[in-house]
Amino acid sequence: MADQLSSHEAGLKVRRGGSREAIVQAAERLFLERGFGSVSMDELAEAAGVARRTLYNQFASKEEIFREMLSRVARQLEDAFPPGVETRGEVEDVLGVIARVILNLHKHAEYLGFLRMVVADSRQFPWIAKEFAAVMEPRTERFIRYLAHVTAMGLLDCPDPLLAAHQFMGMLNEFSLWPWMMSRQSIAVPAEVVVEETIRMFLLRYRRRRSKKRGQDGSA
Repeated sequence: MADQLSSHEAGLKVRRGGSREAIVQAAERLFLERGFGSVSMDELAEAAGVARRTLYNQFASKEEIFREMLSRVARQLEDAFPPGVETRGEVEDVLGVIARVILNLHKHAEYLGFLRMVVADSRQFPWIAKEFAAVMEPRTERFIRYLAHVTAMGLLDCPDPLLAAHQFMGMLNEFSLWPWMMSRQSIAVPAEVVVEETIRMFLLRYRRRRSKKRGQDGSA
């Protein structure tokens, strides 16, 4: 009897988990197609193939569904920027890792679609932009701290690490993120060339210049 109950409970968990996943997938599709504000809970239930009661058993509101989607984006970002990225070799190597991570994120249609939805709906629902920023900002702050750290070590000369970080990310975003956001094709430059040239331009501005040492006799 106990085995039968255990099996029944396991089955319920699977079905509930399946219902939750179906709801999130339906929300991703509808929110990205029509916007957060244009989709009702009834439409979400129908698109997910679940009863309205099942939908409310899983999520109390659309806001809660959005936050579930956002938590998945956060996990995706955490996987993309694992702890210790900042210690992977010389400055050029670390910048290369960060640049490739950013460009790889731009290859995920789900991530880009979510970002487009945030931009489109944040005017009507300011809390959406605020909660999305709360997920994104810690990653940017890690990069800012890294630039401040290598500046303190004398490897770079970034008077304003915040400005420098956004300059670096902006160069990358210009090639793949913003064209996609504007429903245009990405600029036809190989990703590796974008990475190499972005790093080169960045270091031309921010690599600390070493002063020439004078000889023992005082000559140059």
